[in-house]
Amino acid sequence: MSVGGHRAERVAEEIRTEVSLMLAGELKDPRLAVPVTVTEVRLRPDMRAVRVYVELAGTKQERESALAGLKKAAGFVRHELVERLQLRRAPEVLFLLDESEEYGHHIDELLQKVHRQDKS
Repeated sequence: MSVGGHRAERVAEEIRTEVSLMLAGELKDPRLAVPVTVTEVRLRPDMRAVRVYVELAGTKQERESALAGLKKAAGFVRHELVERLQLRRAPEVLFLLDESEEYGHHIDELLQKVHRQDKS
């Protein structure tokens, strides 16, 4: 991997840390009252956009509301990242719902169902 690729990985990890800190108490949107966990951060190699994958607790409506709150806060997060990490260019921040854990549980349930049918 190129040196630039390693830099993007390091910056992505720093972004994950900073966004987690912001979610822990700096963002005052009441829609973000549900527990929010940053699961992954993917930064494009040109560092113009960052995708922040989050896991949200609560009901479907609460998760949708929290995701809307995160998208509304993206401008603030973008500005704060430039300030805190001293980036030359502010990357576009996209918050995406990470459903991998739910998908994994669904696959486990299907496998258990097939396993039970094989025993019958």
